[in-house]
Amino acid sequence: MAFELLQKLKNKHFLSLAGNGVMSVLGMLNMIILYRALPVASIGMWVFFLSILLLVDTFRSGFLTTAFIKFYAGSSENRKLEITGSAWFVGGAITLILVILNVPAYFLLPYLKNPSLALFVEWFGIIYVASLPSFLASCVVQAEQRFDQLLCIRFLSQGIFIVLVIIMAFTQTANLQNIIYAYLAGAALTSLFTILIGWSKISWFRKRTKAGIREIYDFGKFSVGTTLSSNLFGTSNTMIINFMLGPAALAIFNLGQRLMEIVEIPLRSFAATGMPELSAAYNAGDKKTVIDIMKKYTGLITIVLIPACIAVVILADVAILIIGGSKYVNTEAANIMRLFMTFALLYPLDRFFGLTLDVIHQPKINFIKVLFMLAGSVSASFLGIFLTGNIYGVATAGVVPTLIGVLVGYWGLNRFYPFKIRDVLVTGYVEAIQMVKFYWMKFVQ
Repeated sequence: MAFELLQKLKNKHFLSLAGNGVMSVLGMLNMIILYRALPVASIGMWVFFLSILLLVDTFRSGFLTTAFIKFYAGSSENRKLEITGSAWFVGGAITLILVILNVPAYFLLPYLKNPSLALFVEWFGIIYVASLPSFLASCVVQAEQRFDQLLCIRFLSQGIFIVLVIIMAFTQTANLQNIIYAYLAGAALTSLFTILIGWSKISWFRKRTKAGIREIYDFGKFSVGTTLSSNLFGTSNTMIINFMLGPAALAIFNLGQRLMEIVEIPLRSFAATGMPELSAAYNAGDKKTVIDIMKKYTGLITIVLIPACIAVVILADVAILIIGGSKYVNTEAANIMRLFMTFALLYPLDRFFGLTLDVIHQPKINFIKVLFMLAGSVSASFLGIFLTGNIYGVATAGVVPTLIGVLVGYWGLNRFYPFKIRDVLVTGYVEAIQMVKFYWMKFVQ
């Protein structure tokens, strides 16, 4: 019975959602172990290190992910070869440039007083190189809507990491240096797997063309700014808290954000499945369908998130106890979680408005929008700490960039094809009812 039900549910949406769900569960398990195995200050340093690492990685992922999927999805076989080979060239060039920049910084290690920053400088280059094949493999399988393969890539990387962390926890060898070794092992072994199995398409490198490279570059120079600036929201908060309130406060703040994965899971999943659909509709010149697809995904996710957000607000204290342990129960973590979940229902509007702007070839508007969001985020965070003197000020400030993103995104899309935000919610409600009926019929058959 269970096997038959899974077969009926097996489609790109379910696979993408399941994949992101599995990865979030593994990530949560990993955090539960780390929060118990390391002191509060060490957790704060790890969060800082990882945030900076992922921020710098945005130069590559922001430059390539959206551009690759946009030009690859629905193209001819020869076009796919050209785009993939050109993407390998651009990705390799970005990796090489950043590694070269990392070399002189490595010699400054003895003069760096911040241990998290020192760890980043020491390990960034090798981790960045090790993750290149698996990153490009993820772009390829996502563009081909092979979300089963995307799940395999992510599961392998996270799985290796978490197994090694569990071993360290049981052998009482968990420390920041060993955690980085485990992180590097997950990235390197996953990349080796994607090369051997052929998902990375590294052999297509020879199919690159100057025109393809130029096309990716022209689009990517705007999309990288959008992605980089977007990721700077979280990283700027990390830096502000780390340097103004200390690593212990950062550990508590980060714990309070953990159940935002409830929001991020459907956002990442439906963004992955929706982008190829949006790109195909735009490439066909059908403006109405582009907006209809955007309204369907945005509205559906918003409606589905309502009960989840209410549950998290009610059960925040229980969640903090489970994830962080008893030492975090009487901290600000639970209320931080409640604050974030309160305005999380705006996230689908912000995320899909931005995604659609990229698809309709308006990355410049998206970039300018994100710059305003970043300025609003940093200003509001500093003001929040000035007024409150604690992490509540930073958490409350999070609503400012989201509102800016929704308003500017709405303006930009209305220039492309007029619609109302009310229509998004109505469409989402209708889609949610239809989905419930569909899967209920699948279940009872």
